[in-house]
Amino acid sequence: MDGPCIKAFVNPFGQRPWMTREGAAAAPSGGSKGLKGIIAGGITGGLEILITYPTEYVKTHLQLDEKGAAKKYTGVIDCVKKTVQQRGFFGLYRGLSVLLYGSIPKSACRFGAFEQIKYFLVDENNQLSSASKLLAGLGAGVCEAIVAVTPMETIKVKFINDQRSENPKFKGFFHGVGTIVKTEGFGGIYKGLTPTILKQGSNQAIRFFVMETLKDLYKRGDSEKKVPTLLVGVFGVVAGAASVFGNTPLDVVKTRMQGLEAAKYKGTVDCIVKIWQNEGPFAFYKGTVPRLGRVCLDVAITFMIYDSFMELFNKIWK
Repeated sequence: MDGPCIKAFVNPFGQRPWMTREGAAAAPSGGSKGLKGIIAGGITGGLEILITYPTEYVKTHLQLDEKGAAKKYTGVIDCVKKTVQQRGFFGLYRGLSVLLYGSIPKSACRFGAFEQIKYFLVDENNQLSSASKLLAGLGAGVCEAIVAVTPMETIKVKFINDQRSENPKFKGFFHGVGTIVKTEGFGGIYKGLTPTILKQGSNQAIRFFVMETLKDLYKRGDSEKKVPTLLVGVFGVVAGAASVFGNTPLDVVKTRMQGLEAAKYKGTVDCIVKIWQNEGPFAFYKGTVPRLGRVCLDVAITFMIYDSFMELFNKIWK
């Protein structure tokens, strides 16, 4: 009697179609895909952040809020209410310029890296294995963490934290950045690099894996079949929710490590230990509700816009 059928492991680093092409034939095609991803990603990043920033603002405030006498907010609604009362509706957009400056290169880097890595990992049927989906997403996340996310997130958190103080000292984006670099050195804008790499790497690995898997299930092996834009949005909501529950603890640690009081932590492990000792395990899921709403909306909008631009580029840019 035959034994159980065991599916062979597919090595994502094995022989790929691009390796068999002659001369420089592989380079233009791969480079073109990466460049399309960079441009479409940059446009997507700018549009997406204009829509979703208020939820990011509330999430960051709640994660920076500590227990005891220093606690300012009772929840999401209370945070929104107090912000609007004190600073008006556009108070929810304080720090937008910081994130906008970072969102465009971040998204460009993420999608450009993903398209380039995907190009090298697809099989002869233009398909990605499960391991390749995770690897391409992980590579995209690590790339954006190093190039754009860490410095811009650090600056963003410090700006929002500064606005929480009684006497804000940052007069604008460039003044704030200059002040941070002057007082903390260049490393001051690269605080929390390790947790950011872990967060972004796991984020994009989960999101791209879920998104690509759902698209493959819909296409049923037909790589030319188009996924409707609204369905891409639904897939984005699922991918976003999966990433939130998968790495919110890393997001909390990253935020604390990048705040103005980051000096009280010796490192990532020390930050984790102190949060656990002083605030308990549930503190690692602070801001989950606003983050869940923001991320699901964010990922849905991002993939809808990105797929639309990539479809357009593929038609006019061969």
